[in-house]
Amino acid sequence: MFVHNKRLQYTVRVTESNPGLANLMLEQFGGPQGELAAACRYFTQALGEDDPGRKDMLMDIATEELSHLEIIGTIVAMLNKGAKGRLAEGVEEAADLYRSINGAGNDSHVTQILYGGGPALTNSGGQLWTAGYIDSIGEPTADLRSNIAAEARAKIVYERLINVTDDPGVKDALGFLMTREAAHLMSFEKALYAISPNFPPGKMPVIPAFANKYVNMSQGDGDMRGPWNSDDNFEYLTDGDEQIPADGGDGLPHVKLDTKDTKVLKAMAARTKSDPNSNPVTGAELGQEGGPSLEDSV
Repeated sequence: MFVHNKRLQYTVRVTESNPGLANLMLEQFGGPQGELAAACRYFTQALGEDDPGRKDMLMDIATEELSHLEIIGTIVAMLNKGAKGRLAEGVEEAADLYRSINGAGNDSHVTQILYGGGPALTNSGGQLWTAGYIDSIGEPTADLRSNIAAEARAKIVYERLINVTDDPGVKDALGFLMTREAAHLMSFEKALYAISPNFPPGKMPVIPAFANKYVNMSQGDGDMRGPWNSDDNFEYLTDGDEQIPADGGDGLPHVKLDTKDTKVLKAMAARTKSDPNSNPVTGAELGQEGGPSLEDSV
């Protein structure tokens, strides 16, 4: 059960109307790294979580993400206030009104016309929010890693939004939201490390023969060695014969068929066999200027 508190988690102060900036803020309202996606990701994970500690953490953070959605939505609405009134009442000439809501050169005029200045569940490019943004798989050691990455991506988007506005109130609120992303990231990382062992994800053990091999599949100028492929951590394979096939077989596909299927397959192969000695005239050649004529193909 949810109960709404009418006060925002963080006070929002907007200096002036700015529809272009409002449109950019939609990235964190209805975008893939936004607050709604985060709230839905953690809420659905919490519902399926059997560990009481992780369940409580996920529900806490999911609910806080909803409060962040409210903050971002409020910023969007406040940045649109002036344009919303001008658009609704038609107090300017058409050309002047268009310039005023599209001064930043983005799609703010689209969101104004379609949504009347309210926060829309789209990203800044107008892409509708989708549940496809939620990548939970129901395995805590995998989902927590995904959550860590999601919070990191969200922090980066907030940094970029902070860099494109000079409104001190908006910067202040975005700084708070950016910081909370880092706090959530730390909670998820602590929860991941509280599971031991947590790597590799899942229950099934990996195949030891392949677990510590590094395959140098992109060879040439720029080959680098580091801890990700060092001899201390991996068996470094750079020769093609070492790499393929990995299982020591012949690297060819094999399938066992019964007698009937084998006979039918051979008949089909014989019927569709190519003649490597043929050189038929093609339609493409007939259409080329100076190419062979139809008579040449007879």
